Amino acid sequence: MRNNISKSLKNCDEIENTGEYLQFRSFRVISTRRRRRASRSSQASLHLTEQIMAEPPSTSGAPDVDDENTMTLDEVLEEELQLENDANAVLGPSDDKNCSYDKGFVPRQALYSCKTCKKDSDVQAGICLACSYHCHEGHDLVELYTKRFFRCDCGNKKFGELKCNLAPNKEEENEGNVYNQNFQGLYCVCSRPYPDPEDEVSDDMIQCCICEDWYHSRHLNTEIPGEENYAEMICESCTKRLDFLQYYSGLTVSKVVKPQSASDGPIDVVSIPAEAVTKVTEEATTETPSETKPDTVVECKKKAGKRDDSKTGATFWPNNFRSLLCTCSECKEMYDRLKVSWIIDENDTVQAYEEKGKTVGESGSKPSQYEQGMKALFELNRVQQMEAILNYNDLKSNLKTYLSKFAETKKVVREEDILVRLSTA
Repeated sequence: MRNNISKSLKNCDEIENTGEYLQFRSFRVISTRRRRRASRSSQASLHLTEQIMAEPPSTSGAPDVDDENTMTLDEVLEEELQLENDANAVLGPSDDKNCSYDKGFVPRQALYSCKTCKKDSDVQAGICLACSYHCHEGHDLVELYTKRFFRCDCGNKKFGELKCNLAPNKEEENEGNVYNQNFQGLYCVCSRPYPDPEDEVSDDMIQCCICEDWYHSRHLNTEIPGEENYAEMICESCTKRLDFLQYYSGLTVSKVVKPQSASDGPIDVVSIPAEAVTKVTEEATTETPSETKPDTVVECKKKAGKRDDSKTGATFWPNNFRSLLCTCSECKEMYDRLKVSWIIDENDTVQAYEEKGKTVGESGSKPSQYEQGMKALFELNRVQQMEAILNYNDLKSNLKTYLSKFAETKKVVREEDILVRLSTA
């Protein structure tokens, strides 16, 4: 199978490499905003681009394809480009060659927890992307996606006698690290693994931007608005703990049901426009009591706002809500006491991290997999293109079946695993 593709493409290995590289790397990637139980179908017969298919039929004896269950090669390459973009979003900003320990408590990075190496199964510890490759290959790893202000634990006392291969000189413990049940492979208020082999309900998982735990949408105790209408979610527990958020509840995004006279279906609404908090502050500065000096200014947005305790469950927030939180000295001290000083930093968001990762990917000197694939495509004649894509489809189908075993057992796919599979195909 591998030899057939190589023969068809001759020196154009880019298409083949695209599938191998992204199938391998996509097992390290998941949307950091919403984790879905979904399977990618590879049953379609993949064939030529629309331009090629528009040409007169060839007499070379190329096999027929089912047009009702097919994808064009353009679509295949665009699909792989999306995988590459997702990989860059999650892993792009993280260094896969050097341990992040010397960088201190990194504002945000991709992390893993190794069940194989921890001295005690109850001990919580996290390792960086580079250590997952160079110190823990083939181990039972839990993907933690991204966490904030974390320093790599690989090789410290939590791992017993194991030393980090990349940065062996480390302190015994990183006291500034914050851990939760995710480091033991458990999520949500139900404290279940993901994926959960005993859960027959297909459900989204959404990450709380405060505690950074992941929650099943059915366990958030509220209606979920459309994901395009909100940027961040704060779970019910964190919403209650951060009492000051009650003064900003007008910014939250909620799902409401239209009256029967309106069109059917629920809609998402933001209770008050995003600029409402600023407007309240401005109005408060003009309505000064007669006994107060005219130049008195109300600086604290929280004090100028109106508390609302009516909302229950998790809360959903628009992408600019952090910039609307009060930054007066009193509120900043409050954020520090609550250990959420980063809540007014828009660069702390997962979205900002993803954008940085995509920028890193786009600015790289090496052409994208999509660009390499398209270049290889147009260097082939029609017969070679047909043979290449049919063999690529065969490769992808078989490789997916092989990789599904890793997904079921939650094992990290190593480069060696891919090479072994391809050598025996």
